[in-house]
Amino acid sequence: MVRPRAEQPTPAELEILKVLWERDGPATVRDVLEVVNRRHDPPRAYTSVMSLLNVMVEKGLLGRFPKGRAFVYVPAEPRDQTLRSLLGETLERAYSGSASLLVAHLLDQSAPSPEELDLIRSLLDDYQDRSSSETTEGGDRCKPSRSKRPQG
Repeated sequence: MVRPRAEQPTPAELEILKVLWERDGPATVRDVLEVVNRRHDPPRAYTSVMSLLNVMVEKGLLGRFPKGRAFVYVPAEPRDQTLRSLLGETLERAYSGSASLLVAHLLDQSAPSPEELDLIRSLLDDYQDRSSSETTEGGDRCKPSRSKRPQG
């Protein structure tokens, strides 16, 4: 029986996806198992990892291809696309689409360093500059005023 396609990967599936993204190429069950077991104590069983990989193929999260007597697995989607989808679902489901609420909770949860805050400010400035230069059907977007940050 084929499992229904899940919208998002589970935490265990995301862990496998991270292994495959870091690898940047096809991997066998044994390849994945070695990396997973370096990160976990107690170690995972070969059959557990193989079962998880097969479930992920059924769900459409991975591709599986024969290579000799084994199969190799590859992510079905690039990392950026999967993470964007995860974040989009979290934004809608948990924050009712409120980016400001999501960012406020993210900052509280992660307690970024001053260097990270500077990078976040730079990303916000770049985003605002990019979005203000786009045109919409009604003409140019208005760029809201913002106070200058002290340089330091």
